[in-house]
Amino acid sequence: MNTLQKTAIAAAISGLFAPAVFAQAAPAAAPEPSPVTANVTITNDYRYRGISQTNYQPAIQGGFDYAHESGLYIGNWNSTISWISNTTGNGIKAPVEMDFYGGFKKELIAPGFASDFGVLQYYYNQTGGKYNGQMVNPNTTEIYAAQNYTFGPVTGFGKVNYGLTNIFGIPNSSGSYYLDLTSNLDTGFWGISLNGHIGYQYVAGQPYNSGPAPQTQNNLSYTDWKLGVTKDFGGGLSLAASYVSTNANPNWWNTWAAPSSLSSGSGGLQTTAGRGGAVVALTKTF
Repeated sequence: MNTLQKTAIAAAISGLFAPAVFAQAAPAAAPEPSPVTANVTITNDYRYRGISQTNYQPAIQGGFDYAHESGLYIGNWNSTISWISNTTGNGIKAPVEMDFYGGFKKELIAPGFASDFGVLQYYYNQTGGKYNGQMVNPNTTEIYAAQNYTFGPVTGFGKVNYGLTNIFGIPNSSGSYYLDLTSNLDTGFWGISLNGHIGYQYVAGQPYNSGPAPQTQNNLSYTDWKLGVTKDFGGGLSLAASYVSTNANPNWWNTWAAPSSLSSGSGGLQTTAGRGGAVVALTKTF
């Protein structure tokens, strides 16, 4: 995290018989902000679009971004996960999610209203077998468009992601989209901000239930939401605490799933990975 530094330099100029004269130099120019930033996070649960990616267990995350003054940017972000080994049930493992993205972000409308367009690739280096008919390759490509906004102490964005491929191993789901509305309120007190989010994941191309008419489509789509608070300690260090939940259908055990409780002893997939819970995350940016 870059900090602004100002240095005053005093110089004494004297003549042989003249009294000393002191002149104060102009402040030194502030260093140019670095186009590269990095971040690392420790969290008790990695939630993505409201769904736990770690079976409600801790995760370590980190990444970097390069932003050019033109508005072009690229970046990479990574997190430990467990959902692929949890849901496939056939020995496949992919312990890390790697996200690669690039795009263009610029204040095209007015100051404080940055528009953002880009492409995002989720990559999972899975090992240990092949996916069965219920789960295909989880690697996913999305494009996105976002509009950021600033109204005094309120900031946030509206965003839509659109799947160019099947999303996260769901068959025939190309064309799915995710809508995201996020707002943050700077309280002006002790570096505390209030955070709110609501999102909707639409999953395309799902088969219809078998049986007599009328048939209904298997609905994997769901809504997620979050309410939280963030404390900025300065120096790039922040602590966020929130409550996250979804209405993801727990019956779709092979999609929005988490292993059953230890008390069952079966190791089956019996609970939803989108049930409500607290998420606490400590982040350091550089």
